[in-house]
Amino acid sequence: MSLFSLLLFFSLAAHTGAFDLGQTTRCVPIPPQMSVCQDVPYSEMRLPNLLGHGSLEEAAPRSDDLRTLLHTGCHPQARAFVCSLIAPVCLDRFIQPCRSVCLAVKESCSPVLACHGHSWPESLNCERFPEQDDCLTPLPKHISAFSKEFPQPACQSCPSVQESPSLKTLLDSLCLNDFAVKVKIMRRRVPSSEPEFTVEGAVELIERGPLMPYDTASLLQRWMLINLRCAHALVRPGRAQLYLITGKMRAGGSIEIANLFPWLKKDLHIATATRKWKHYKC
Repeated sequence: MSLFSLLLFFSLAAHTGAFDLGQTTRCVPIPPQMSVCQDVPYSEMRLPNLLGHGSLEEAAPRSDDLRTLLHTGCHPQARAFVCSLIAPVCLDRFIQPCRSVCLAVKESCSPVLACHGHSWPESLNCERFPEQDDCLTPLPKHISAFSKEFPQPACQSCPSVQESPSLKTLLDSLCLNDFAVKVKIMRRRVPSSEPEFTVEGAVELIERGPLMPYDTASLLQRWMLINLRCAHALVRPGRAQLYLITGKMRAGGSIEIANLFPWLKKDLHIATATRKWKHYKC
């Protein structure tokens, strides 16, 4: 799964009659295939939309690509921002996103696109949107600041996968990193409305470090969706696989995964290392 179709969708929109607020519009139900906008607090949208798409066939992009971006949780208002453009609420006038919303979403989500090899679409140039008044407003500052206090996933070079590691290798990795978790990861074999990569069950914190126990599963799942090419190389499709994962906290508040150790029943060293490493002279 890639974000190519999503970027193509927005790029083509730049060459249509987008943002013509004076055009004649009609109200239509938000179609099921536009699943990313099924949770918005309204059921009808305007066509043409704010990207100039005049039909549902044009307005509904490949939903898998949109879901991939939005499931990363790159910004709390990313879904509202995207849906305000492709499925604007059916009122007597267009409600555009405020420029500050666009800038905030761009700042948080463009690194995700960059990690997939793409830049922020020109059709979403934030200068196109109004600065204030009669537009989709940003989240209150205290809510935005609160979300930034938690460790966040970020784009990184792919961590190493070491099968059947020695006891010393495991102990050194546990000593040199800030956190370590025991986690079961599932990669779906076929496309689904759910994320391709999911964390199955509870995450066991071998070394908590900067992690929040109630957010760790979501954090690791979002890491895989951001670093999708790495995740494809690291995790095989099919049955859920158990891993020992070690990593560090970056200066900016994001996490970096250093090592993945497939935790197989025959790998007795992993169980031994997780029990004894705190008594090991690092």
